[in-house]
Amino acid sequence: MASQEVAMASPNVDMDLAAKVVMQNMTETELQWTSRSDVYEYGSAANPEMAPIPVLVHPPTLHESGPTRVIPFDIDDYLEIDSQCTTPNLMASFLRIEKGDTLSTKATATSQAFYVIRGSGVTSGEHGNITWSQGDLFVVPVTEGNMKHTCVDGAKGGAAIYWVHDQPLMDYIGCKPCVRKFEPTLYKNADLLATVEEIKHTPMEDGSERNRLGVLLGNKACPQTKTLTHVLWSLLNSIPAGNVQRPHRHNSVALDLAVSAKPGVYTLMGKEIDSNGHIVDPIRCDWIPGGVFVTPPGWWHSHHNESDTVAWVLPMQDAGLYTHQRTLDIRFVDDELALHRAGRIRGSAFAITNKQFSDMTKIGSQVPVPKVVGMKRVMSVESDMRVDSPEGSINGSNQAYHLLQQRPGSFTEGQPGFNAGSGFPQPGGGGYGTGFQQNSAVWASSYGASPPYPQYGAAFQLMQQDGSRRGSTQAYHLLKVDPKGSFSERGRPRAKFRDRDKRGYSESRRI
Repeated sequence: MASQEVAMASPNVDMDLAAKVVMQNMTETELQWTSRSDVYEYGSAANPEMAPIPVLVHPPTLHESGPTRVIPFDIDDYLEIDSQCTTPNLMASFLRIEKGDTLSTKATATSQAFYVIRGSGVTSGEHGNITWSQGDLFVVPVTEGNMKHTCVDGAKGGAAIYWVHDQPLMDYIGCKPCVRKFEPTLYKNADLLATVEEIKHTPMEDGSERNRLGVLLGNKACPQTKTLTHVLWSLLNSIPAGNVQRPHRHNSVALDLAVSAKPGVYTLMGKEIDSNGHIVDPIRCDWIPGGVFVTPPGWWHSHHNESDTVAWVLPMQDAGLYTHQRTLDIRFVDDELALHRAGRIRGSAFAITNKQFSDMTKIGSQVPVPKVVGMKRVMSVESDMRVDSPEGSINGSNQAYHLLQQRPGSFTEGQPGFNAGSGFPQPGGGGYGTGFQQNSAVWASSYGASPPYPQYGAAFQLMQQDGSRRGSTQAYHLLKVDPKGSFSERGRPRAKFRDRDKRGYSESRRI
């Protein structure tokens, strides 16, 4: 009844006044919103001046004496960042815990890593209890409460732990993590050293001696990136006595912990390299066991061991995130020199270090196959496959998008317009050509998307979830669009659109 009374009273409202109020409120809102906008000239603002990440050293003397405490490496004031941080994405600290003491830590982070520099003890919290000793490393996911670290024994009066987490990244995004992306994971020192020893006795393919004996610390929850967590990355790296690891660089920042080293072990770093692959005007950071130094992102750096004993370093990076984003861009100096001598400069390291990305240059531009429920799209290049013979299409043609079946019944040979066993539309056979329009509706009703536009030079192959093929030979079809707009089967595609087609795709280059 109340709603009816309101409706009956509405004719008495001054509509002109109401309109004026609405317009006034809209104007005030627009003024507020527009007052917050800035517009810049692109050329002068595309690369804004920001405080660079500095080369800093955090010596072991910080954790070798004094009371139980957290010793943060915070430089947020210098970086002009609103929350505590060591780098824009990471926060690093030493933990000093005197024997018999307990220290609580807390971080609003997706990932926390703890490496035991010295001592032994127990860490407890919502994830359970874990014992640790020198050289162990453990990582934990989202943690709501405090973690309590108790020192049982340790030299110099107690234990020391290197603690790194990604709360600065969360602060910048403005979110609180609530989903576990991995489970608590422990890396025992004995296991790491055993793996390194095994690698040491595994010969290089070319018979040369290894100058880098390191193990990446992966997590079963991160099989693609092969990283410590989905954000953090770490490596236990050793340099043999009297050896040099040539310069390399990457877009992630490195917070390097010197685990073990004698005098004469150091890192050189700088922004440029010369024609011989040496770093120009390098900054030197000596490895002091138990100390940390910062390698800025994008800087070339080389490691030198002029002592008579193997040296060890444990870098912590935000490279899990960069690897996922395909922006890590790790480069090695000798690759860059070879390119330079060939008169080439590259913007991405993928052309050399990642075969998948080099394959993209061979494939060229392609219209993607639409996503189909229960299917997985895979792109590959088989350089030894022949385009003009069915026998050569077993693994796809020279330019190929493959479809892998993820579950039975999701995509079968019986679908109209598809070549049995290949999943590729047959010209004039109910796929493309005369039956194109009719089967668009069939496809859409079955799979929720329009049929894939023809891929010139592309062969498609259905595979079982385990990767096995359906039969010994996969048939294929190569399609060409002639000036009249019809499709035909050809041994070598030369398709080129004269005008935009009815689906909006513009001219396609020859493959």
